[in-house]
Amino acid sequence: MFRFLIVIIGVFSIGLTYSQTCCSGGIPLSNNIGLEFSEDHSLILGLSYDFNNLNTLKNDSETLDDDSRLRTTHSVLVNAGYSFSKKLSIEGLFTWVNQRRIISQFDTENLDQTYGIGDAIVLARYKIINNIEKNWSINLGFGVKIPVGSSTETNDQGITLNADLQPGSNAWDLIYLLGASKTFDFRPTMTFSTRVVYRQPGENTTYFGNSTYQFGDELQAYISLSDQFIIKKTFINPGITFKYRNATKDRTLGFDIPNTGGDWVFIIPNFSIQLFQNASFNAAAELPLYSRPDGIQLTPTYRLTTGLLFNLFNKPQALIIN
Repeated sequence: MFRFLIVIIGVFSIGLTYSQTCCSGGIPLSNNIGLEFSEDHSLILGLSYDFNNLNTLKNDSETLDDDSRLRTTHSVLVNAGYSFSKKLSIEGLFTWVNQRRIISQFDTENLDQTYGIGDAIVLARYKIINNIEKNWSINLGFGVKIPVGSSTETNDQGITLNADLQPGSNAWDLIYLLGASKTFDFRPTMTFSTRVVYRQPGENTTYFGNSTYQFGDELQAYISLSDQFIIKKTFINPGITFKYRNATKDRTLGFDIPNTGGDWVFIIPNFSIQLFQNASFNAAAELPLYSRPDGIQLTPTYRLTTGLLFNLFNKPQALIIN
């Protein structure tokens, strides 16, 4: 009984610590998978920069008047994908990240940051339905998140930082994807698409040396509408995406951690512009419409993503990554 009370007190203490540091968002892994292939035997390469600003402190649905805490994540993302046929494709997502936490109090500023190679994702997708006559398709995907990033980075005092600040997780995750798209006869350049990405995290069994940590399960659902226009012989693809994200609570020592998890809704205006024959520039802004974290957390204020997409061995076409 005494050992059980000690564990409960330990979990509660960790929860209090995370109420000062834990946040929603972070490294945009699930947010940046799902390359779109227009033909078989094509190779797509993408290079993107992602900036996530978290400066909104909330207690459940209440926004707190406190701007002393700031979290930012700078990520460099490399996508590579190849379609073996009109139905089967594989892609990889590789990251370099810089995470920063700044706390400003009493005219002093405390900065903790980590940087380095982050975790990677490998995903295979298969188009189970491809109805060419009615212009719609459905595809399934399965992948893994590979823990190649460090999970033991320390601050200036040599103290190991919490899991939410680490470049890597030291855990293998499973990734499931279900996507669908449709174009319209009245306007063939207009595309409606949706996809659901579910991430089932593994457990880091060496957290702080002899403890455990497991991020919460994550569900992300997207609904997108995009179109294509030609302006002065240049392809322009504007689009709008609505995103819903749900995360369950993180766990340590078999117990839920307070001030983790929640629900969010975002709107993502985006566009791409063709620069060269098989290269396009992409930009997107992710803005919160609704956020309800569990407990006290920093939540995203805005996210910006820009990048280049190269479509090789394929006909020229401007593409968008939502």
